[in-house]
Amino acid sequence: MADEVILLDYWPSAFGMRTRIALEEKDIKFDHREQDLFNKSQILLGMNPVHKKIPVLIHNGKPVCESLIQVEYIDETWPKGNSLLPSDPYQRAQAKFWGDFIDKKVSGPTWVLWGGKGEEQEAGKKEFIEVLKTLETELGDKTYFGGETFGYVDIALIGFYCWFDTYEKFANFSIEAECPKVIAWAKRCLKRESVAKSLPDSDKITKYVPELKKRLGME
Repeated sequence: MADEVILLDYWPSAFGMRTRIALEEKDIKFDHREQDLFNKSQILLGMNPVHKKIPVLIHNGKPVCESLIQVEYIDETWPKGNSLLPSDPYQRAQAKFWGDFIDKKVSGPTWVLWGGKGEEQEAGKKEFIEVLKTLETELGDKTYFGGETFGYVDIALIGFYCWFDTYEKFANFSIEAECPKVIAWAKRCLKRESVAKSLPDSDKITKYVPELKKRLGME
């Protein structure tokens, strides 16, 4: 019997993109169900009653919540194909550390870049660049964060890349001028079919942000 895989998602979500990429890397067919986060569906509320957030991965009727937990679950459930996490315990721990760092540090200041103004936006811009520079140091001269192998940390970060144009437009700065290694890494990632299929066009996000701000009551 074939696995039933459903993904409750929201197209601009950098977190949902992680799960999409992981499923594509494993060549898993899935039913992508777009969610309206301003009018949450009964299936979303039922499958993630604690946080009521996307993405939710539903495998044979059982929900798995939180994107990085989903990436690990996908890697363990479908071991064939590209391994997303290292088998070495130390390297695996390091990958999880940087995934956690991205969760805690990258997403925090980003909403201020497109939704904030004045001093708040400037502080967010400074914080965001400092975080990217820390990640550049970890990346070094490697092809991917895991070396020559695309994996967990790359998946954790790459979804934010399609928002970079939006950050730059609304906050008036150049990410490439500050963090060229991150941009070069992102362009390498985009050459992978799993990433190219999973990330929306940057221009689509930039055009959507004014509508999003209105829905959030920012304008």
